[in-house]
Amino acid sequence: MKLRKVSAASAAVLALAVTATACGGGDKKDSGSSGGSGGDKKIAIGIKFDQPGLGQKTPDGYAGFDVDVATYVAKKLGYTEDQIEWKESKSADRETMLQRGDVDFIAATYSITPERQQKVDFAGPYLLAHQDVLLRADDDKVKSPGDLNAAKLCSVTGSTSAQNVKKKLAPKAQLQPYPTYSACLPGLQNGAIDALTTDDSILAGYASQAQFKGKFKLGGFKLTNENYGIGVKKGSDLKTKINKALEEMVTDKSWDKAVKDNFGPAGYKNEPAPKIGDIKS
Repeated sequence: MKLRKVSAASAAVLALAVTATACGGGDKKDSGSSGGSGGDKKIAIGIKFDQPGLGQKTPDGYAGFDVDVATYVAKKLGYTEDQIEWKESKSADRETMLQRGDVDFIAATYSITPERQQKVDFAGPYLLAHQDVLLRADDDKVKSPGDLNAAKLCSVTGSTSAQNVKKKLAPKAQLQPYPTYSACLPGLQNGAIDALTTDDSILAGYASQAQFKGKFKLGGFKLTNENYGIGVKKGSDLKTKINKALEEMVTDKSWDKAVKDNFGPAGYKNEPAPKIGDIKS
């Protein structure tokens, strides 16, 4: 009888141990932390998946300037690369993703604007880009924005870049509708269109792709200022921490290396690293 009591007690202890282990395993499901605690937790970061040179999903992973910046920031927050959960952040979804808590921060060619600042907070800026045009390398007709009046200009659904040129700089430009910027490239290459317009950083990324090496050039017109920032949820303490990380990235030259690695092949003449809080209008 005594032996049976001991066995029952042992079974009870074993059951408690199994239950405790199961409960402990559930803790690993916790992900995302504005405190940047690292450990077994993960951090969710929003990027573009379809912009070469900035944020692109490839068979080997994720690559681009925004990816390099976000990875550096995450490291400073206490996360390793394998603790990063990359999430696609399309332009129209960015504010909603931050407000819902789908991501901890977003680095996705995210221009800081007064309208967006009403909904989310921004760290940075970390890059000053400009609206520009992409031309064929042998094009000698478009030397200034005014020359676009006699050009066929690629426009993309939902884009304001082509409209800026059409309304303010070259009202006689012939707008050709394309579904995406990448869809414009074959037409630019074969002469169906004369120019593609959007941010120069995005254009440099497309031009730097291996299949287009040496075939395109940037006009260098600097039509607008685009201050890229890292978006965070309104009121998040991550803003201060990310700003500190961005300053360190510039100081230790990691920012320069990221620019060279991602934009160098396109001959992109980038602006110096902007100072935190310095928004160019």
